[in-house]
Amino acid sequence: MLIHPEINPVALQLGPVAVHWYGLTYLAAFGLFMWLGRLRLRHEPFASLTGTGAWTKSDVEDILFLGVMGVVLGGRIGYCLFYKPGYYAAHPLEVFYVWQGGMSFHGGLLGVIASMLWFAHSRQRPWLQVADFVAPCVPTGLAAGRIGNFINGELWGRVASPDLPWGMVFRGAGDLPRHPSQIYQFLLEGLLLFVLLWLYARKPRQRGQVAAAFLFGYGVFRFIAEFFREPDDYLGLLGLGLSMGQWLCLPMIAGGVALWLWAARKSPQI
Repeated sequence: MLIHPEINPVALQLGPVAVHWYGLTYLAAFGLFMWLGRLRLRHEPFASLTGTGAWTKSDVEDILFLGVMGVVLGGRIGYCLFYKPGYYAAHPLEVFYVWQGGMSFHGGLLGVIASMLWFAHSRQRPWLQVADFVAPCVPTGLAAGRIGNFINGELWGRVASPDLPWGMVFRGAGDLPRHPSQIYQFLLEGLLLFVLLWLYARKPRQRGQVAAAFLFGYGVFRFIAEFFREPDDYLGLLGLGLSMGQWLCLPMIAGGVALWLWAARKSPQI
C-alpha cells in the first residue's frame, strides 16, 4: 500500500506572504477557463453570431469574474445549508468565517447558475446559450480542485482492501489503506467529463443540450465516485445508504435528463 506524501501546503514563501498549493490550483482553474472560453469563441454556434449578439473575449472575462463570485458565495452558503444547517443557525456569524473551510460544489453550482442568469440578463442573451457556452469549460477547473484536495490530504476515500495496489494511507485517517477518491474524482468528473463534453459540444446541438449533458454527466460521475469517498463524519450515510453528495446529485441527473429532452423538442439551435 502507498503512503500519502507529506506535501507542504505552502508552495512558495515570500517573506510574510505564503502562496498555497490550493490557491495555485484555483489560479490554474481560472486560467484554463479563460483559455477554453476563448477557444469556444471559434466554435459554432458562437462563431456565427454577429451584431449585439456576438461573443467577445471580454465576455469570457466577465463570465469568469461573475462565476468566481458565484462559486465562493454559493459554495459557502450551500455548505452551511446542506451540511451543517443546525450549527450555522445557532452560530450565524460563522457563515462568514470562510478561513475555517467548508465549501459545497452543489452550492457553488447554484451560485454559478445565478451568475449566468445575471450575465444573460445584463447582455440580453438567452440564458441557456450562456450555459451552453460555459459548461464545457468547467470540468478542467473541477479537476484542478481535486488535485488541491489530494495535495492537502483531505476528502480521502473509504477504507479499501489491503490488496488494492493503489490503496493509500492518509495522515489523520488511521492506519488502514483507503481509496484515493480525490484522484478518482479528478479522472471522472474532471478529465473524462471534460473530454466527453468538449467533443459533444463540437457538433450542432439544440440550445440547452450541452448544459444538460454537463448536469447529467457530473451527477453520474460524482454519484459513482461517492461510493469510494468517505462520507462526512458529522453526517455519515443517509437514507438508502447514500451520502449527502449522492442525494444532491440525484436532482442534477434528473434535471439534466429533463432539460435535454425539453431542449430536443422546444428550443432553437442558436
